[in-house]
Order: sequence, then structure tokens, then C-alpha cells
Amino acid sequence: QVQLVESGGGLVQAGGSLRLSCAASGRTFSSYAMGWFRQAPGNEREIVAAISRSGGSTYYADSVKGRFTISRDNAKNAVYLQMNSLKPEDTAVYSCAASSVLGVPRDKWVFGSWGQGTQVTVSS
Repeated sequence: QVQLVESGGGLVQAGGSLRLSCAASGRTFSSYAMGWFRQAPGNEREIVAAISRSGGSTYYADSVKGRFTISRDNAKNAVYLQMNSLKPEDTAVYSCAASSVLGVPRDKWVFGSWGQGTQVTVSS
């Protein structure tokens, strides 16, 4: 398995930006597709974005498409989520996750390693 630690969350006004980072350690990072998920109080965990092992393919939830960008740096064992034009409804705990599935997985059940999460709060 791979160990994951997120950073970069915080409080931001609507319309602002944040960049989340996820540092990975353990087995070969480039062997994993990566995803960012979020969970707001009372809601189920949902996928925000995912990226393939090489970084050549990505997926975005409709709610964040055009505002968020997922990227990875396999040399640094890191994955990022650039969040622009933030809205109050983006408020949630954001977690990164790793999957050994090929391609760009979207189902949370195929992600076997999870970080502890970082809080993102967007004020109106």
C-alpha cells in the first residue's frame, strides 16, 4: 500500500482559489491512479477528480469541471488539486486516494489507500 498525506486546505472566500497537495510514500507511486474525493456533513463521499498513472488521462465531476484541475508529479510522489472559482457548496473534507486499477477509476470502492483528509471551507 501507499501512505498519503494531504495539505493545503483552509478557509477562503467565494471566488477564491486553493491548491491541495497529496504526498505519497511507500510503494511505487507511478503504479497508482489517483483521485480526489470530498465529503460534506450529511453527504456521501463523492469523487471530485481522478488521474491515470501517467497523468495522461483525467476525469472531473460535472460540478467542478472547468474550475478544478488535477495533476501529478511522479518524480515528487505527489498529486495536486488546483481549485479556482470556489463556491460555498465546495465546502467539504477533501481526501486523496490511490487505486491500482488501470485507467482513470471513478468508483470509491476501487481506491484502497486513503489520506486523512483536509478541510476546505468556502465562505459566501
